[in-house]
Amino acid sequence: MLGVQDPFVLAGKSWSSRLIVGTGKYKDEEETRQALAASGAEIVTVALRRIELKPGQPSLLDALKGYAILPNTAGCYTAEEAVRTARLARELGMTEFVKLEVIGDKRTLFPDAEATLEAARVLVKEGFVVLPYTNDDPVMAKKLEDAGCAAVMPLAAPIGSGLGIRNPYNLRIIMETVKVPVIVDAGVGTASDAAMAMELGCHAVLMNTGIAGAQKPVLMAEAMRLGVEAGRKAFLAGRIGKKLHAAASSPEHGMIE
Repeated sequence: MLGVQDPFVLAGKSWSSRLIVGTGKYKDEEETRQALAASGAEIVTVALRRIELKPGQPSLLDALKGYAILPNTAGCYTAEEAVRTARLARELGMTEFVKLEVIGDKRTLFPDAEATLEAARVLVKEGFVVLPYTNDDPVMAKKLEDAGCAAVMPLAAPIGSGLGIRNPYNLRIIMETVKVPVIVDAGVGTASDAAMAMELGCHAVLMNTGIAGAQKPVLMAEAMRLGVEAGRKAFLAGRIGKKLHAAASSPEHGMIE
């Protein structure tokens, strides 16, 4: 399989799947389980501020055994909130990995770039493996890499919008600018969006609403898995160049005359 031959390496650890999925918005726990299984994902992200995190009490985390949990700071609007939330996760025995989100606007849910960078610097110094959600801004991506982040996670479009990749050119520039993995985060609406991200050369894709909000989430989870796999294979294969005019696919010489 491609995943075995072409692992996704994140902070020194290898993964077979390049699809990271969220755990919100499903109708019930059973649908969550089925969709996660169909996605083939190994890493799942959980919003810390939206689940019960009391030691000894049941929570969504009980349904996620067997997956690598990536806690995230969704719902935080200041650097201080995000840092405090990440620290809480560590105190509760969760991973050192954290998906850092600091939202700057409630309507668009665009990230607050300055606050994200501020929080990233604090968390990196405290030993966290920081994966920041950010705008598709090559300058900020470089600053986050320089701050010690293990990856950068530029948005494709606003969270939950399903608009797909609105600016592929910025993503390409980001990949030329940083050496850490580039993970497309937010805005993916269907499998072709996921495939496009991978064809551009992005290292992985993270999504939630694109799957959970579909009419048939489990089937969409499978479609997203296949889209990511197809896009990655196409990137590695190297597509043909685009031409204005036709080029015959059959040879013109060597035929019986």
